[in-house]
Parts: sequence; C-alpha cells; structure tokens
Amino acid sequence: MLGVKQDRRTTIWRTVAVFAAAGALTLSGCASGSDSGSTKESTTSAAPAEKVDAIANTVPEAIKSSGKLVVGVNIPYAPNEFKDESGKIVGFDVDLMNAIAGTLGLTPEYREADFAKIIPSVQQGTFNVGMSSFTDTKEREQSVDFVTYFSAGTLWAQKPGANIDPENACGKKVAVQATTVQETDELPARSKKCTDAGKPAIDILPFDSQDAATNAVVLGQADAMSADSPVTLYAIKQTNGKLAEAGQIFDSAPYGWPVAKGSPLAQSLLQALQHLMENGKYKEIAGNWGLEQGTIDKPVINGAVS
Repeated sequence: MLGVKQDRRTTIWRTVAVFAAAGALTLSGCASGSDSGSTKESTTSAAPAEKVDAIANTVPEAIKSSGKLVVGVNIPYAPNEFKDESGKIVGFDVDLMNAIAGTLGLTPEYREADFAKIIPSVQQGTFNVGMSSFTDTKEREQSVDFVTYFSAGTLWAQKPGANIDPENACGKKVAVQATTVQETDELPARSKKCTDAGKPAIDILPFDSQDAATNAVVLGQADAMSADSPVTLYAIKQTNGKLAEAGQIFDSAPYGWPVAKGSPLAQSLLQALQHLMENGKYKEIAGNWGLEQGTIDKPVINGAVS
C-alpha cells in the first residue's frame, strides 16, 4: 500500500476465508469481483449482549418500532463476514453487530448485496446500516455517515523466529495473493527501493489464492507473506504457532458502519459500541477472531484519515 492507498474492497483486491483443520492450514480465496470460496470452520460466537434501555431509547422510532436492525452485507471476507459450512453468516463483524443490536434491543437482519450497492441502499433506506469492512473515507463521508469500530492495514507474517523485517526484505521471497494491492503496489515499491540502493530485489511470489500464499510460508517456500491485517492476524491464530507477525501493521485506516447522512442512528451505534468497549465485550469479540491489534479505544462519527 505504499504510494497509493486502495480501499479494502475496490476492484484491486479482495481476500476470503481462512481456516485450519487437523494441523494443516487450508484456506480459500478469490480475487476481485469473485464470490467463490467457502469456509469449513468458524470461531465460536460471543454471548449475546443485553439491552441497555438508555441507549435503546436513542434509536430512531421507525427502527425501534420494527424491532429489527436491517444490515446490508457482502460476503465472503473472512474473518470479518463469511458463511460457515451450514450457510450461516458468521465472523468478527457479525459477532460485533449482533452485540450492538442486542444492546439496542433489536434483532439484526442480514441481507446480502453486492458491495457497491450497500451504500446506495443505506442512502435509500433499504438498509439501516452497512456492515462489510468498509474503509471510512472522506469521499464516502460525502454520501453517508460512518461510525468507526476497527483499524485495518497491511501486515506481514513469517515463520516464528525468522526475523523478517518488511523494511529490509531485499532478496527475500515474499508470498502474496495475485491482483491484491500488496502485489500491485506495496511489494513492487519496496523492491524498487532495494534495487535503487544496489541491493537484491524482493522475490515477489504471487499466488491465485490467499490459501496458497499462506501455505507457501508455512511450508518454507517463501520467507514471508503480505496481506491485509485482519486476514494475516486470523491466519496466525488459525495456524496454531506455525506463523508469527513480521513487523507492525502499517498504512492503517478505520473501518466504519455506514448509515444515512444525518441519521440519529449513528449516535445510537456509537453509544452501543462505547458500552461494549466499557464492559469488555468488544475486545472479547475481537480476541475470539485473533484481531486484538485492530481494536480502537474510542469510536467516532466520520473518522476518515484520507
């Protein structure tokens, strides 16, 4: 993501389900525009959140009287939102939204939609809120309001003890999913910096899916991998010690839930999230998915950094 910041779900890239079974890492992935891929295993969901009357009373009357929070979602994008083998929509975002809805005294109703159609549907009132790992951007804030809930960027992974430094990876083999922004922007920029300094180029190893890229590191075919931070953190958790972080998360930006511009629902979601942060459930949910590093301390309305 060096030089050019791409959103998590542009036409440039998209990564899906990650899981481990019987000690062997198995994942499935897809490139831009594809919805193929599935997962066979999911993390246990957190316990339901209890209604908080003072916060529930802030919900717009039309939503409150319906008893439902209609949520637009696009899947798959593990570990945030994807389907388990029974077809149930699960993930970090899902667990968190379930807790938000419970705090508001509402039942979440998830409706699948094309990613590009979710914000327009929120604007039109078809969905009360969007939930698909949206990056909160200044451009999008012109159309909807966002309630920030997470911070995501790029993160490298390596075998434990390999001591790979993303800032000094000249001559290293780095696995990446083909067509991702890591392949098209980040790694070429890093490699050029190496060669400009008279050092060996980074050996960029593109794979058709994230599963293959991750397995390349596990099997020793690559020194490291680069992917978006939720996917990398989840892979580290699911490989049970076969992978470790290499360096820190960089090029971070906030994820947010889009709601209609000016809607008081934004304040309701904000208060519900603050409550979940205070009682520890927010970090519990993130921890269930191995995503503690992306948690934030204070949610805001419209917190775009670019």
